[in-house]
Amino acid sequence: MNKRLKLGIPKGSLQSATVALFKRAGWKINVNGRSYFPEINDDSIECAICRAQEMSHYVENGTLDAGLTGKDWIAENSSNVHVVEDLIYSKVSARPARWVLAVPYDSDIKKVEDLEGRKIATELVKFTQRYFDERKISVKVEFSWGATEAKAVSGLADAVVEVTETGSTIKAHGLRVIDELMQTNTQLIVNHDAWKDPEIRSKVEQIALLLKGALLGEKLVGLKMNVPEKQIEAIVSLLPSLNAPTVAHLYNSDWYSVEIVVDSGTVRNLIPKLLHAGAEGIIEYPLNKVV
Repeated sequence: MNKRLKLGIPKGSLQSATVALFKRAGWKINVNGRSYFPEINDDSIECAICRAQEMSHYVENGTLDAGLTGKDWIAENSSNVHVVEDLIYSKVSARPARWVLAVPYDSDIKKVEDLEGRKIATELVKFTQRYFDERKISVKVEFSWGATEAKAVSGLADAVVEVTETGSTIKAHGLRVIDELMQTNTQLIVNHDAWKDPEIRSKVEQIALLLKGALLGEKLVGLKMNVPEKQIEAIVSLLPSLNAPTVAHLYNSDWYSVEIVVDSGTVRNLIPKLLHAGAEGIIEYPLNKVV
C-alpha cells in the first residue's frame, strides 16, 4: 500500500479498550505518554489520538481518513461520514450504552411532557435539544462538563440526559429514568472521499474484518475432548457448535477426538454434561479471532 491510512484512536474511556481490541486483531498500538501520535506495527497506518466527541468532525473534514467513535457523537455533530462497521465494546460490558432522560427519584416529573419550561443538563446538547424540539416541548438544555447526575439531585437542573450501560450509576445517584433517547455503540467511520480510494477502502475493510473477528473471538471459546466410540452420538447431540463439530479417530483406538467452538457463557453448564455423558480430557481454550 503506497498511501498511509490516517486513523483516529479515541482518547479517554474508550482508548484502552480500543488498543486492546486492535491487539487482538493483530495490530499493536503503543501510546507513548502524552503523545497524540501513537506508534503502530503497520507502516500503512498513521495513528492519531483525539477525543471521541470530536472524531466524526475530523473524519468528515478529511483531517483523518477513518476513526472509531460512538454513534452518539456522530448524531450530536450531525456528521456526514460513512459508517463501515458497528463495533460493540466498552470497559464494562458488550452491550450498547444508552442515553437516558432521568429525574430525581422523588421528583413530580413523571413523563417527558412534564419537563415543559424546565432545565436539562447534559453533554449531548444538540441531540437532546432536537429530541425535545421534535416533541414540541420547550426546555433549556445546558452543557454539563461532568458529574451530570449530581446536577439534578443538587437542584442545578430539573433533569439530566446521561449515558449508562447497566443503569446502576443512575440509581446510585437517586435518579429515575423516564425515557431512553438512544442506544449507542462504537462505530468505525471513514471519510466519504477516502472511502472512494481503492487503497484506503481496502485497508479500512481489512481493519473492520479483523476487529469484528476479534470481538466475536471474545465471546467464544474452543473445546476439545476425547470421546469413546460408543458415546459419540450422545456427546455430539449435546454440542451447540457454530457448525458441525470436528470429529476424528484417534490413532489405533476406538476413541474419537471432538473439537467445537461454543459461546463462552454456555461452557460452565456444558462441561459437566459432557463429562457425565462419557467425554474425557476436556480442554477449553480462548480464541483470538473468529472470522
